[in-house]
Parts: sequence; structure tokens; C-alpha cells
Amino acid sequence: NLHAQGIVRALGAGSRSYTRRSLNPRSTEYDRMIYQLADQYKLDRALVKAIIQIESSFNPQALSPKGAQGLMQLMPATASRYNVLDPYDAQQNLRGGMQFFADLMKRYQNDIRLALAAYNAGAGAVSKYQGIPPFPETQAYVTQVMQLHRNYQRLTGIYAEVS
Repeated sequence: NLHAQGIVRALGAGSRSYTRRSLNPRSTEYDRMIYQLADQYKLDRALVKAIIQIESSFNPQALSPKGAQGLMQLMPATASRYNVLDPYDAQQNLRGGMQFFADLMKRYQNDIRLALAAYNAGAGAVSKYQGIPPFPETQAYVTQVMQLHRNYQRLTGIYAEVS
């Protein structure tokens, strides 16, 4: 997964200006797909948008230095496990990423912070450290997604309905 520092390297230093505090101007481009799939997998729409912003900055062609691909930055093994044949296809990537995150939410009894840590660093690392791993990038990732989650939640009235 593309960690907080990697996103700046992969997408350019300019992306840092909105990843931490404000919302990405491209954040509405995939709303219809995001909302349909988030509802299908019983995920918080604002949380999914926050994950996508930190992972790929809403760039469906994003490729991390570690090989994570697409909007939700799926590693090839994860994409394969969730039958994502083309990780650069927005619909497939969002479906696979949300299925994966929904599975993590179940695994961690809806503890968003642990599910985010596992999405970023792997479930093995969360198990090993019995919580959020002591990796600076994972800790930053969880913090940044949670901050953006709150920002997107404030806009629920604006983004709640998709025409």
C-alpha cells in the first residue's frame, strides 16, 4: 500500500498540500461508484473517500514504488484474491479494495484504526504488534485517514445523494 510519504513521491510534492487537511478537488469524480459499493459492503462513504485520497489521490492509474495499483492501491496478491483482473479499472479496483477493507473491518470488530493499520501495513503486522504497528508511515497513514474521514463526514449533506 502507498504510505503517507510514498504518496508524495509517487504523485509529486504538490499533492501534500491537500492530503493532510483539505479535500482533493478530484474527490467527486468517482462518487457514484464509491457510494454504491460502500453501501453494498456496509462501509462509511466518507471513510472510503478518505482512504482513496490518501492511497492514490483519486488517480486510477496510480502505481506505488512497492507495486500497489489503482485508486485503492491494491497489491497484486490482494487484487488477485478479490478477483480484480484489471487493477487500473476504477470499478474493479474500488470493488476489490472495499471488499478487502470490509473483511478487515469484520476481522477487527469494526475498529477503524486497526482495519486502517492492516490495510496499510498488513494484518500480520497488526497481529505481531497487537495493535497499530510502530511504523511511522503506518501511524501517519491512520492519523491522516482519520482526519480526512472527519472532513468528508462534515460534507455529508453535500455528498449524501448521488443523482
